[in-house]
Amino acid sequence: MKFTPSPYPSKLPHFDIGQAYYHLIFRLREGFLTDEEIALLKQHIEEGNGKHYRLIGIQVMTNHVHLVLQPSENMRLSEVVRRIKGSSARKLNLHRGNSGSIWSDKYFDRIIRNADDFEKTLLYLEQNPVKAGIVEGGSTYQGWEFHQS
Repeated sequence: MKFTPSPYPSKLPHFDIGQAYYHLIFRLREGFLTDEEIALLKQHIEEGNGKHYRLIGIQVMTNHVHLVLQPSENMRLSEVVRRIKGSSARKLNLHRGNSGSIWSDKYFDRIIRNADDFEKTLLYLEQNPVKAGIVEGGSTYQGWEFHQS
């Protein structure tokens, strides 16, 4: 498997309209996550559910993460991303016995506009490992989790 750098420009605009639902994507700076690290990262992100955000869907891939979430009241989206990436980097580095940056500095966010967009986004997350040729059924991939409302 070959690592490909992010195709997104380095200066992304980020839109924060409070308690909207967002599709977030962030990537590893380099390398890949092991199965154990995928489980560790998924568990860590789920632990923030109800504290800093309402987590709807998560897909932890080998070199990037997709989230559908809604920031908690009085929590800016950039702060949610900073908390997730910062604390997960510490946990992954501790697990690896390393230090330094784990995640790319940038991230992609998209506001989910309506129920149809919401459904399509969750389906996209679920099918991501299928399209990558990792599994035959998206819901069977260890990095996937859906939290019903």
